[in-house]
Amino acid sequence: MIKLIISDLDGTFLNSQGDYDRQLFSQVYALMAEQQIHFVACTGKQCERVEELFGDYSDKIWIVGDSATTIKHKGEFIYRSFIPNELGQRMIKTLEQVSKEHVIIACTAQGAVIKAHLPERLKAKVRGSYATIIEVDDLAIIGDDFIKITVYDEKGQCLQTRQHLTPFENQAYIVVSEAAWIDITQHDVHKGNTIKKLQQLLKVSYHETMAFGDGYNDIELLEQAEYSFAMRNAFEETKAVAKFITGFNDDSAVLNTIKQLIELQSN
Repeated sequence: MIKLIISDLDGTFLNSQGDYDRQLFSQVYALMAEQQIHFVACTGKQCERVEELFGDYSDKIWIVGDSATTIKHKGEFIYRSFIPNELGQRMIKTLEQVSKEHVIIACTAQGAVIKAHLPERLKAKVRGSYATIIEVDDLAIIGDDFIKITVYDEKGQCLQTRQHLTPFENQAYIVVSEAAWIDITQHDVHKGNTIKKLQQLLKVSYHETMAFGDGYNDIELLEQAEYSFAMRNAFEETKAVAKFITGFNDDSAVLNTIKQLIELQSN
């Protein structure tokens, strides 16, 4: 009996335009609510950005946001993890030395901090994932601990950049989710471990969990669910971990799969 359904957003639940079939979601959510199934949006996006995306449903779903560093429900933070400021600043300094072209997004409890001089096209890219953005001249002025540090590289060179972060592997969790993105969180904080915390909170087992993903950072998520689905557009390494392959994100495959399986479960 499925009691918990978790979906990554970008490349999975969301289409190429960063949106989803809202009418279909309304229908599917009604089916989930009828069977008391919890729905979780599990994403690198800022929780406030997820709330914008889901509108009136944002108080009904669970949000595992900011690259699994937070759990939020009904507007309240249930769990948050932080990278100590000193460690975060050392990693930011390393990233700045590697390249001046990629975007460093330093997330704190106050918001996503970026450099003010960034071109508008890059600021627009950041706004796609973050609702609360703070612009500064120098990231070194940040005094708070970091929820996470993210790198966006429009040239897709994150695999090369990742090599320069090797000295920090024992102090932080560092993942290249795809060629254009790196996410850095507190050590051992990733989608799999945070979903495990949520399963314990909701008293839901691995055998009662369904999950969907497409990226390298979804591998641990899929390992935490018996009903694990990789998207047809997922990386091959992600598909190899999943028990099932579903359709493409541009075809609302997540919602259609959930609908079909819930209807089967109710018979």
